[in-house]
Amino acid sequence: MTANLPAITGIGSVTPYGPLAGLIPACSLQPSAITAWTTAGLRRAFLVEPFRPASVVPGLKTRRLDRLSAWALVASSLAIQDAGIDLSKVDRSRVAVVFATGFGCVELTESFYQSAAVNGWSGTDPITFPETLANAPAAHVALFHGLRGPNIMVDSKSFAGECALIQAASLIRHGQADLAIVLAGDTLAQAVYGWYEAADLLSPACYNSEPLTEAAGFVPSEGVAALVLEPVGSREGRSYASLRSGRWAAGGQPFKTIRQMLGGSVPNLTISAGNGAPCATSPLTSLAREIAGPDAPIVPPQAVAAGLAETGALLHLILALSSRPQSGQALLLATSGKSGFAAIHLELP
Repeated sequence: MTANLPAITGIGSVTPYGPLAGLIPACSLQPSAITAWTTAGLRRAFLVEPFRPASVVPGLKTRRLDRLSAWALVASSLAIQDAGIDLSKVDRSRVAVVFATGFGCVELTESFYQSAAVNGWSGTDPITFPETLANAPAAHVALFHGLRGPNIMVDSKSFAGECALIQAASLIRHGQADLAIVLAGDTLAQAVYGWYEAADLLSPACYNSEPLTEAAGFVPSEGVAALVLEPVGSREGRSYASLRSGRWAAGGQPFKTIRQMLGGSVPNLTISAGNGAPCATSPLTSLAREIAGPDAPIVPPQAVAAGLAETGALLHLILALSSRPQSGQALLLATSGKSGFAAIHLELP
């Protein structure tokens, strides 16, 4: 065993499945019609149903927060609860927060700039501006829980979620934190959906009430997933999986690099993270087969997680673990473009 090998001991999420502590129960999920803004005809997405954060986490005040910050507070609280951690008995200066986002607090950012366009810069709300910063959710998580360890925000094209997980694991491995809360997610705002449309990235399923499979494009999603990481064996409790190693690169040779990372191990399960690419057009399957062999099971990209185009890795992982895979070596794998990739080597108990 590697010293300070990080283990996933807690899971929390706010997603289209609802706010949940622990694994997400297996159930079918279809996109919902967008009603938050006026659309030219039917537009669909995987949406988080409105809920009162204080009804999930008593005492939580989120009136001035972007939904992304509010969801981060709820998801982190549920993950800590699931891990069975009493923060009053923990050295909070040794607890890290690593947060990944593709678009940040886009809803309040959108509102702030629209206000400036209508009223001029002098007519904008100065209280709103700090909540437009992309690192605001990580700061709110630390403030709410009284955490004083490393506080990091990650925004990496296509691999923000994977990079946050690798970064948090590195903090644990190198003794820079005793505990890490890693989060990833985004909200879906009108500006983001409109950009996806203009870039011609959306699936025909966004415009049809009937489910469509094997179609090009993806259905946008929203939500925040949170994991608690701590060293293996640091205390009594359940471990969902441990992280042995991770790699990501914008170029290079994925097969060679990942095989070196695995160090001779052959994963008996590969979790394919679509990150905005549908299974039918992603090069993931052929790469997974090349690495793991023709008989290894592959968990294909799930639409609700692939719709989180930059940050879906944590949700992909949670959904894969929810299927109760057998113990052994696993590989969380994602690709972007022709040569970009991210890979995380997992050990399932």
